[in-house]
Amino acid sequence: MKRTPLLPRRLALGALALALAGALAFVALRTGPLAPTRVTVTAVQEGRLRPALFGIGTVEARRSWMVGPTVAGRVLSVKVDVGDTVQAGQLLAEMDPVDLDQRLAALDASLARAGSTQAAAQAQVSDTTARRALAALNASRNQELAAQHFISAGALEARLQEKVSADAALLAAQANLSGAGQDVVRQRAERAALQQQRGNVRLRAPADAVVTSRDAEAGSTVVAGQPVLRLMDPASLWVKLRVDQGRSAGLAPGLQARIVLRSQPRTPVAGHVARVELLADSVTEERIAQVAFDAAAGASVGELAEVTLQLPETPTSLLIPNASIQRQQGQAGVWRLEGGKPVFTPVQLGTHSLDGQVQVLAGVNAGDEVVVYSQKALSAGVRVQVVDALVKAPAGAAQ
Repeated sequence: MKRTPLLPRRLALGALALALAGALAFVALRTGPLAPTRVTVTAVQEGRLRPALFGIGTVEARRSWMVGPTVAGRVLSVKVDVGDTVQAGQLLAEMDPVDLDQRLAALDASLARAGSTQAAAQAQVSDTTARRALAALNASRNQELAAQHFISAGALEARLQEKVSADAALLAAQANLSGAGQDVVRQRAERAALQQQRGNVRLRAPADAVVTSRDAEAGSTVVAGQPVLRLMDPASLWVKLRVDQGRSAGLAPGLQARIVLRSQPRTPVAGHVARVELLADSVTEERIAQVAFDAAAGASVGELAEVTLQLPETPTSLLIPNASIQRQQGQAGVWRLEGGKPVFTPVQLGTHSLDGQVQVLAGVNAGDEVVVYSQKALSAGVRVQVVDALVKAPAGAAQ
């Protein structure tokens, strides 16, 4: 039996091993851990940026009212329903007056009695005034007669005493008249207060509005301040907008707004910033602004809305994609390619736009190539491979 020579066989195995090692090395250098990091790049360009602010808000009513009693009581009747349009001063509901009508009648009687007492005091003043005048006249005559020694000194003293008594009686009558007048004023004030309490049980509309909620029915007992009805002015709807504090630069009253209501996603509504609140939300780190509608939008209170605020266009400046911005040791920058190697370059950023563009104030020049996306985290000097996209589109996908 013939045996195969060993040398050719060993040479074949060696060649196969070398080929396998070469293939492994090629794979390691091209797709393995030693392969260059695949990146996509873009060139720094010059252009104008149209920055905008975006936020989510809730439709609210600028003017709304809670109509309820000022004291605890039982609801006697409710005359309107949810959705009704009411006019200013219209009677909406009424509370049970309990004994207010009877107390008003009692005060009317007391006021009439006080008027009679005042009239009697006035008559008393008139009477004492006449008596005083007569006493003064008699005293004057008796003084003349006493000077001619026609009457005794005792008779003169009696007349003078009558005048003094008449003066005191007049002062007492005038005091009674003043007291009666003050009593009338007191009675009228008490009646006015009770009349106001009687009016408070009649719940009236404070302004032209629409009823949004009916919180109590006839027979219900409510406490002071508890609403029986809730009203709002439908012409005062606006959006309470929340904007991230870190992206709120430029937020100011008067900015034009594009409002997309959740109920009307394909019909944007125009508006403007009516007010920027001085108090921000420290928990959610948001600033709050009120955005008014330029025209009636048919929105519902509590409805969510997406609001885009357009800021003034910037002058011509350098622009880069927002995705290319990285942070190294708390400093913002970009990975710029120098000689095919990435170098981290700190940059000074300006405003942002909603389409992902960022204004660069310093750090790079027009035409510089910066990394947008990378297969993994980059480091200075690492080997990179520039590709059009990190993930290839599936075969047959629409171009």
